[in-house]
Amino acid sequence: MPTARINNQIRRLRFDHGEMTQEQLAELAGCTRQTIIALEQGKYVPSIELAFKIARVFGVTLEEVFQYSI
Repeated sequence: MPTARINNQIRRLRFDHGEMTQEQLAELAGCTRQTIIALEQGKYVPSIELAFKIARVFGVTLEEVFQYSI
């Protein structure tokens, strides 16, 4: 059975929003910079709450930030 993967557009969205730093995003989303780093590197899957918070920071839908693929 293939492994499912969650990809994200966080890095691109940060730069599209005035070159927002990882620290700024972390503060706005209520998490740590290390969490943002791990998300961008695909090493961490966020909770549904954090995923919604990140989408809200950018003013986009959840699907514009995170993509689920098999």
